[in-house]
Amino acid sequence: MVDEVLREELRLVSVKPSPRQIAYQQMEFNGFIHFTVNTFTGKEWGTGKESPAIFNPTELDARQWIKTAKDAGMKGIILTCKHHDGFCLWPSAYTQHSIACSSYQNGQGDLVKEVCEACKEFGIKFGVYLSPWDRNHHTYGTGKAYDDYFINQLTELLTKYGEIFVVWLDGACGEGANGKVQKYDWERYYETIRRLQPKACIAISGPDIRWCGNEAGVTRESEWSVVPAKLAEPKKIAEDSQQEDNAEFRQKGVDPTQMELGTREKLKDEQQLIYYPAETDLSIRPGWFYHEEEDEQVRSFENLRDIYLKTVGSNAVMLLNIPPDKRGLIHHNDVEVLRKLGDFIRASFTHNLADRSKIVTVPLTDAQGRGGEALRSDSYESFFANAEGEKELEINLVWEEIQRLSYLVLKENILFSQRIERFEVFWENISGEWEAAYQGTVVGYKKIVPLNGLMTKRLRVIIKDARVAPVLSFVGVY
Repeated sequence: MVDEVLREELRLVSVKPSPRQIAYQQMEFNGFIHFTVNTFTGKEWGTGKESPAIFNPTELDARQWIKTAKDAGMKGIILTCKHHDGFCLWPSAYTQHSIACSSYQNGQGDLVKEVCEACKEFGIKFGVYLSPWDRNHHTYGTGKAYDDYFINQLTELLTKYGEIFVVWLDGACGEGANGKVQKYDWERYYETIRRLQPKACIAISGPDIRWCGNEAGVTRESEWSVVPAKLAEPKKIAEDSQQEDNAEFRQKGVDPTQMELGTREKLKDEQQLIYYPAETDLSIRPGWFYHEEEDEQVRSFENLRDIYLKTVGSNAVMLLNIPPDKRGLIHHNDVEVLRKLGDFIRASFTHNLADRSKIVTVPLTDAQGRGGEALRSDSYESFFANAEGEKELEINLVWEEIQRLSYLVLKENILFSQRIERFEVFWENISGEWEAAYQGTVVGYKKIVPLNGLMTKRLRVIIKDARVAPVLSFVGVY
């Protein structure tokens, strides 16, 4: 029986992330920019019949967008280069329904280029969203002819603007102008992306990054990255995605039937497993595009702070949409909240109190003779790995003076997969007694544990259960 349990655990931890997935998780917090003809019509989903002439932002400043993202703490920006309406923010050679036929810069503009160059200036990575659903193009729904069109546009985006960190594809698939629905050739799309941008992740309707399942910023208590391979099937993703503009859908949380995706019980009968880390996508406003009537409905700093801690702090990437207004600027209400969020992130996670603590582990050394000092460096080159079968690990942080502690950060070395299933945190009170501070389940790439300002000289983390053995890479206290 023991051999069977170990054999199953070894199977689970044999599923490991690709370099592109690791790089994506390390970005932690990215921005989405929705901007197209919908900004000027007031719609969320355009019909494809809009005149390109209505697209005319008079004060557009891509640098302002990216500076706002940088100030918020974002590491990457994904631009909606083409939404479902089919309007292209770059002068595509394959359609007239683009910025080249708009009033913006007398048809000489290329917004994809502007945003890409601003990202380079501010040191932020650039990614693209290209909707497979096109409500404008006459070939949509005809099969290969439309796939050729989509591949041509994808090729333009992946060859003209330098390195792309992600191609973001959703599952929306409705009727085109001819009343037909396209059956997407996903494998052909993936092959094109891998060939032209081998470092880019393919997100959501793709094999690299998993949609958390809602647009409300709600996450699971236990977010596993090792999950059944069937979760990456485009048909499954499309079934769970929004197929028409629905405000209620954008506020819906996690489907209760989908709360547990990667537990042993869920995986025991699954023959095909993949490493498929989650991303939580949400908008700073009720809609994905700017609507002036929502100027007073911008998410509060407190709301975004809590979502950040629960997404980035629970083994997921946070993707926050910040839509420019009709002028072509991020509204000042949004800018102010985003600046507060960035200030919070920098103030909360810059100075690691563990740097001046003594770190003692039980066992004192791991299977390779490494001690607690291996957990100081936030790097996969330094880590503490229990011997196979030793599932418990105790980490003690000891200071000479009393410290006020707000957050504990734990990180597994995900090069060895995701392993930790249960852990507890304790602190020593002024009387020398140990009190419970937190009980948690998974850790994964990163877990942020709220400590709520407790005052202590000693903090203890106990890994209670793990698959095969825990492999921890970092412990930080802030």
